[in-house]
Amino acid sequence: MDVCFLSLPLRTILIHQPFSVVLCTGQMTDLIFIEREVVQSLKEYIQAEESKLAAVKRWANKLEVLTHASTSDPEGFLAHPVNAYKLMKRLNTEWSELESLVLNDPSHGFISNISVHRQYFPDEEDEKGAAKALMRLQDTYNLDSESFSKGKLPGVRYNAFLTVDDCFDMGKTAYNEQDYYHAVLWMQQALRQMDAGEEAKASKADILDYLSYSVYQMGDLQRATELTRRLVSIDPGHQRAGGNLRYFERLLAKEIREVARNKQDPAKEKPIQLGTYERPRDYLPEREIYEALCRGEGVKMTPKRRSRLFCRYQDGNRNPRLLLKPMKEEDEWDNPHIVRYLEALSNEEIEKIKELAKPRLARATVRDPKTGVLTTAHYRVSKSAWLEGDEDPVIDRVNQRIEDVTGLTVDTAELLQVANYGVGGQYEPHFDFSRKDEPDAFKSLGTGNRVATYLNYMSDVEAGGATVFPDFGAVIWPRKGTAVFWYNLFRSGEGDYRTRHAACPVLVGSKWVSNKWIHERGQEFRRPCGLTEVD
Repeated sequence: MDVCFLSLPLRTILIHQPFSVVLCTGQMTDLIFIEREVVQSLKEYIQAEESKLAAVKRWANKLEVLTHASTSDPEGFLAHPVNAYKLMKRLNTEWSELESLVLNDPSHGFISNISVHRQYFPDEEDEKGAAKALMRLQDTYNLDSESFSKGKLPGVRYNAFLTVDDCFDMGKTAYNEQDYYHAVLWMQQALRQMDAGEEAKASKADILDYLSYSVYQMGDLQRATELTRRLVSIDPGHQRAGGNLRYFERLLAKEIREVARNKQDPAKEKPIQLGTYERPRDYLPEREIYEALCRGEGVKMTPKRRSRLFCRYQDGNRNPRLLLKPMKEEDEWDNPHIVRYLEALSNEEIEKIKELAKPRLARATVRDPKTGVLTTAHYRVSKSAWLEGDEDPVIDRVNQRIEDVTGLTVDTAELLQVANYGVGGQYEPHFDFSRKDEPDAFKSLGTGNRVATYLNYMSDVEAGGATVFPDFGAVIWPRKGTAVFWYNLFRSGEGDYRTRHAACPVLVGSKWVSNKWIHERGQEFRRPCGLTEVD
């Protein structure tokens, strides 16, 4: 049995629970304008430096002419009393002025400007969050690293490319999280671009160092050995590569003997690409179904089911406010029944809601099932704000419209929650209602469980961002100005576990939504109890 302390690349290994940092699109838009201001300040600094340098050059040229004449015949030059006077003056006064000019630092204005703006700059955690968002999109939408590197994404309007150093940093982020699957994909892409001739600050030896160990961690001993041999050929004196290579070669020889003994065909070497290695399983049991639905795959909309879907005018059981202008209602799914309301919000209302929410956007929270306290969670990546009805007539009007069209009172509903999902923003599969094992989830509200969900879509999304229901294979795509509605509880008060749903990661664009969670209290006569558990 071989015992060896394998040398790892000397990087910080962070061992902790998954986290996600997210900046919403509104905040990132602000960063773009902040960066523009800093660039303008930088240009002003450059202009000041160039003006200073031009003045110094003029001094140098003038003094060069004088010193050339004076040094060619010093005694003759100084025989003229004016030259003697001007020499004294230059050395006593003018050289001091030149010294002051050189010592003048035009960078103070730029340094001051960037110091003021630095408080708004993303930090290291934000950068990690952005890298993890790309990896999340990579997994959900089956995109290889080259697609990101070359900007090959659906619906994009602007070209964006990743350099060797960008890919290398992506790989390091994954490596430091012990996520060797993504480390391999991104280090391989960095190596591919470097082999194609692209220049970089990162060295090929560093890339191979990370890549070979990550490949070894993925169980690919043969490829790890080949990559380490390549590393040794580039840098024979590498402090870890030699020892790792000897260790890999001993394990590989043992593996080859096992293959020969079992008369198996040796594995054939193929380039590393998406699908070369199996992605590790995680905590989410329906991960594959959820991600397939996000891609529009596996949707269980059969012709028979489609034939049961209809559209209608909804007047809220002859509600006076809807008689003259009823809501357009479309069936999205038959069972459980999910409907979409068209023209649920006007553009003016959407802009007002966003205007009210933007200053208050903060990391979205979920209600802790044990304590009922709102807290952040790695599986919900978005920014949200809560708006009260009396803040603006628009909010009051939207709340009233929800009550009119659903027939449910919103007096006991939660505040209107506005959420913004930037690129990579998501909310993994979850229930809106509290289950029997979490009886205190909404206890502090005193309004019972969440009986229904009303979800306004306040933007179109170029790619991604669907609402999916893994249990029965439904996908609902965002359409600006529309809203979807479903019941989370049966009439008996029992939870409808089929309504477990998710907000897919936004691939391209920005997703704005507003949620109204309607609670049980006050619905006793609006939605009477049923006689059976699943009625």
